[in-house]
Amino acid sequence: MKTVVFDLDGTLADTSGDLIAAANACFRDMGAGDLLDPRADAGTALRGGRAMLRLGMERLGRAAHDPLIDAYYQPLLDHYAREISTHTRLYDGAMDAVAMLKSRGYLVAICTNKPEGLARELLGRLGVLEHFGAMLGADSLAVRKPDPEHLFETVRRAGGAPERCVLIGDSVTDRDTSTAAGVPSILVTFGPAGDDMAALAPERLLHRYGDLPDMVDDLLREA
Repeated sequence: MKTVVFDLDGTLADTSGDLIAAANACFRDMGAGDLLDPRADAGTALRGGRAMLRLGMERLGRAAHDPLIDAYYQPLLDHYAREISTHTRLYDGAMDAVAMLKSRGYLVAICTNKPEGLARELLGRLGVLEHFGAMLGADSLAVRKPDPEHLFETVRRAGGAPERCVLIGDSVTDRDTSTAAGVPSILVTFGPAGDDMAALAPERLLHRYGDLPDMVDDLLREA
């Protein structure tokens, strides 16, 4: 069967506010105060915990490979786990699009570089985990995006055929994954890095979720 695979952070949900809050909690623990701005630094937040810690270290005038980045990575995850859904919201129309795709016979799944436990916790709190046939995180396999096997195994666990899928994402990682897998990608323009998506030359750009089902139909018609 044909499968639509979604990234999570910045694609299905705007998680940047809670990620920034967790990073700032770490900086306060260091005695540095809040170093990241929830709006201006949202794009960095969606690149992961170490990216946020690295940016903070740079703003303190410290090296990008400062040992505090590794030392505070687990504390950051701990802070985030405690307040994982305070500011996070699903993007408008996301779950309506998921429902429409399923009604048209597509399988739907999530492939994210967020740790699986945190991803499951967040999706559970948002009340949407059960709507997806499979959900793999950064630590679900020995590899993760942009390795295509992360995508392929997500599709297999959802019950689909790896060569008959499309990846919905918001980053160069998602684009590189789809290219390595030899499948099309649709990149969203409403996330924090939306203005950068056109330069990645995906098969389609998505400006609103209401357009997604028809885009998928078009891309997978011959798959």
